[in-house]
Amino acid sequence: MTIAIMQPYIFPYVGYFQLIMAVDKFIFYDDVDFIKRGWINRNRILLGENEYLFTIPCVKPTYQKKICNIKVNRDCNDTEKLLKTLYHAYSKAPFFKDVYPLLEEQFTNCSQSISALAVQSIKMVIDYLGIEKNFKLSSEQHYCNNHLNKADRLIEITKKEGEVVYINPKGGEALYDKPYFDAQGVELRFLQSVLPEYSQSSPHFVAGLSIIDVLMNCDKEQVFNMLDNYQLR
Repeated sequence: MTIAIMQPYIFPYVGYFQLIMAVDKFIFYDDVDFIKRGWINRNRILLGENEYLFTIPCVKPTYQKKICNIKVNRDCNDTEKLLKTLYHAYSKAPFFKDVYPLLEEQFTNCSQSISALAVQSIKMVIDYLGIEKNFKLSSEQHYCNNHLNKADRLIEITKKEGEVVYINPKGGEALYDKPYFDAQGVELRFLQSVLPEYSQSSPHFVAGLSIIDVLMNCDKEQVFNMLDNYQLR
C-alpha cells in the first residue's frame, strides 16, 4: 500500500494530480508552516498568450502559522476580479462551459481557511474526473509529531496509516534518503512527472500551469492520459 503526504495547493499543476493517482492514500499536510510566495494560495494560468499569476488573499499569512490556521481574506473583492480574469482567459476554450461553473462554485464558497479552499479545489478536480481516492487531513489526525524532523514525521505518518511505501515528488531527492527510510521500515520512492504538451491559447506551449488550464483545453480522456504519465523510481 502506498501513501503520499503533501501540502494542499490551490488548483495545482498536473504533477500534483499524478502524485494523487500514484498512491492508495493521500494526506493533505496542512498542519505545517505556511509558505509565503509558494503555491498554497497562488498559481499560474494563461491570459491570452502570457502567463498570469493569481493569488487568493489571506489574512496575515506568516511563516509562524500553520496552513490550516491561515484564513482567507473575505473582506476584499479579489474573488470577483479573479472570476472575471478566468472568464476572459478561457471563455473561448473548448471546455469552458463544463469547467467555469465549477470554478465559480469553488471561489465563492465560504471556506474560512486557505487549507479548506485548496483541498476543495483539488477534490473538485478529482470529482469532475470521476476518480475515487482516500484523502485525509493531517490537522484532523492528531499525529502529535511536530517535534520530529521532516523525514521522521513522514515516516511516522506513513507507519501510523498502516502503509509501507511513501512516494514523494522528485524534488525531494535532495531532502530525503532512501536508506534512512528503509532502516525505519518504509520504502521511499520518487515520482518524476512528465508534462505532455496540449493545445493552449498560446502558440508556444507553457508547461506546469494550474490544472485549470488543462481542464479548460482538454477532454477527460486527455486529462486521464496526462495523470498516468509519470515514472516511479
